[in-house]
Amino acid sequence: MKTVDLLSVLLYLIALHSMLVGIALMAIPIEKLEYFGYHNYQGTFFKIQGGVFHIVMSGVYILAAINLKRNSLLVYLTLFAKFAATVFLFSYYFFVDPIWMVAASGAGDLVMGVMILWLFLKLKRT
Repeated sequence: MKTVDLLSVLLYLIALHSMLVGIALMAIPIEKLEYFGYHNYQGTFFKIQGGVFHIVMSGVYILAAINLKRNSLLVYLTLFAKFAATVFLFSYYFFVDPIWMVAASGAGDLVMGVMILWLFLKLKRT
């Protein structure tokens, strides 16, 4: 499989992941958030806002995947989003509140970002 095809498939899979996370954030009842490490969480605004953000970003990932050469700027946006999320999530985990799901999300964003960067740099060299 060519690098361009691998990167497109990866971006589609990341878009699916982001869509599912967004839907889950909006659908999971508040009282179930304790299972994910969020104790005494109140209100739904930020939970729903995070869900909408993930759904919007899934659209960015899909648009990038459709035509990588024409939409390479969206790949840069994707890289920025993944690495900014990694820094934010690990910083929050280590300096604010050690919620296991925050650390897991940071690790996931780091892995996704590194995979995208590796394939994107490989694509640029060809």
